[in-house]
Amino acid sequence: MSYKTIIVNLAVDADPDPTVKLSAAMAARFEAQLIGFAAADIPPLVATEKGFVYEGGVMETRRRELEKRLATLRNTFERLVPASIASRWMQCVHTPTHALVAAARSADLIVTANGRGDDPFRMLDVGSLVLGAGRPVLLAADNAEHLSGKTILVAWKDGREARRAVTDALPFLTRAGQVVVATMAGEPGADIRASLADILLFLKAHDVSARTEVLLGEPGGHQLVEFAHMIGADVIVSGCYGHSRLREWAFGGITRTLMSEGGITRILSN
Repeated sequence: MSYKTIIVNLAVDADPDPTVKLSAAMAARFEAQLIGFAAADIPPLVATEKGFVYEGGVMETRRRELEKRLATLRNTFERLVPASIASRWMQCVHTPTHALVAAARSADLIVTANGRGDDPFRMLDVGSLVLGAGRPVLLAADNAEHLSGKTILVAWKDGREARRAVTDALPFLTRAGQVVVATMAGEPGADIRASLADILLFLKAHDVSARTEVLLGEPGGHQLVEFAHMIGADVIVSGCYGHSRLREWAFGGITRTLMSEGGITRILSN
């Protein structure tokens, strides 16, 4: 298994260079086609002293500014991606999350950086992307230009999401020097040991040598991230939203912690 097509999302309000360099290096590693992607939209309402109104002139000005920014991102992408890598560009004036979910049907892997801000017309909602794209999402560490993937931590909880994440991450796992499968539990019972043994057998069948760890105590995302740093992992592989998404966001949740952790690259699946 390998990634044949990678799509990289460039946020309109962020520096694109690190994400482009990171994704280009991955495309070279996997001999994959690289698709550069950027999208944003113009809010249909404009605030004035009289309230919110439709203002065609203002919207047209904003559209021209947006198209100019998209052209700049395209130039950056084409400048930074080596000619040896097969590549193409996609852009649209649309909300980024909806546009990228649609574009993801043509790719094996989505690469994006952590978003900053909450403007749905300009910022990607990573949670909605993971839920809707049907593709693994590689959420790059802040300003990361390279990804070695030498040590990978798999966050294991026996369920559909974690099983999907392990399968989706196989191209990275087969190239890693060390893979650690860790689960969090108050008590390491027989069912936990059995599920860990089975996932090791699955990985071995795909030529991945791995070891397991049981992290005792109350499960939490911060504990997982601390353990990743302790073993020197530069990638965390995790399934997302093992509970309902409403519960995850209301009570914190491991998913929410991983999405907000910018110090390490994460591969997220649902």
